[in-house]
Amino acid sequence: MEIKPFSEKQYRALSWWCTNSRDKDKDAIICDGAVRSGKTFCMSISFVLWSFYRFNDQSFAICGKTIRSARRNIITPMTPALRMLGFSLTERRSENLLIISYRGRTNRFYIFGGKDEGSASLIQGMTLAGVLFDEVALMPRSFVEQALARCSVEGSKYWFNCNPEYPAHWFYRNWIKKAKRKNALYLRFTMRDNPSLSEETIRRYEGLYSGAFYQRFILGKWVAVTGAVYPFMTDSSFEKAPSAPFESYIVSIDYGTVNPASFGLWALRNDVWYRIEESYFDSRREGFQKTDEEHYKTLKELISGRSVETIVVDPSAASFIETIRRHGEYSVTPAKNDVINGIRQTAAALKQKQIVICDNCADSIREFSLYRWDEKGPDIPMKENDHAMDDIRYFVATILDSGTGFTALAARR
Repeated sequence: MEIKPFSEKQYRALSWWCTNSRDKDKDAIICDGAVRSGKTFCMSISFVLWSFYRFNDQSFAICGKTIRSARRNIITPMTPALRMLGFSLTERRSENLLIISYRGRTNRFYIFGGKDEGSASLIQGMTLAGVLFDEVALMPRSFVEQALARCSVEGSKYWFNCNPEYPAHWFYRNWIKKAKRKNALYLRFTMRDNPSLSEETIRRYEGLYSGAFYQRFILGKWVAVTGAVYPFMTDSSFEKAPSAPFESYIVSIDYGTVNPASFGLWALRNDVWYRIEESYFDSRREGFQKTDEEHYKTLKELISGRSVETIVVDPSAASFIETIRRHGEYSVTPAKNDVINGIRQTAAALKQKQIVICDNCADSIREFSLYRWDEKGPDIPMKENDHAMDDIRYFVATILDSGTGFTALAARR
């Protein structure tokens, strides 16, 4: 593994606890800012080095939004670097425990996921010498505060990193705005603070985002989202549907009985998914509601004899999912439904031309022009003109392997 020289800000995050550091008396470090700025890797290595400089035979916590994301973002990248430095690591996956040893010292690192309010109970009762929070802005306050309360060992410190969210977020108000009062070192990173990124890579990431997400993930600012959800979608964004043959077909569905039901047919060609057809039924506009069986008939008409890999369906539509399964004609996949992450993924997929909306999809085009953020709430789109938007988001979040231009399905073929 090659580790390139660190930037000044990365080096400060790595060494803030050292005896010759101007920050050695701080109780915590907060690193926020742009994506791909190197803050997570530096903080992870620093956290482990500090633990062995200060302690032996103690317990620590590494917290991500989920255990899986903690392993992906922290454990996997730092493992080869630590081994190169002479550390030995043993992971007990069934216990979510990482045991690290170095020159006769051994410490235990427990891995936690802080995805919801119930997560606080998982860490209750532990005694910790320090805790590292990755993506802390995505965690509930109750989980973070419970973990902090577990750090009762003398000399324990807190480690936080995140990308910015909205300015009324509890972590921004209670930690970043009060960093001095909390005796915390606060460092804001940009991609320019990561020497391993080329100019080409930086420009590519800059092109992925627009509006508030550009300010957050590129400029590292805590700003509110306003206006259109996809402001870059204009008349020129929609293309004529290419003609067959295609490599694969998938259908995505936002299901509704009282609310509109939106069905989208996607076709793959040369690593691009085209939304070539759609069906949109608004019971209020039509004056009657369809049954599950009638919606299933619509689905079959949309597919029109094509060989479909799977049907991605709104996960709350249990009865319709069961209807599809009972008929036994198509595979069905409940959609991933993280709204904000799904919107970010969809925006990136649209801008990178991983997905293309064809100009015959009138209801999708109409909703793109009307779909807006609710300025009264934190990062919440308005619950109107959002049904085609939801089924498109379901497709991207569930099928698209974001960042590569390929789908998980296609990769397995």
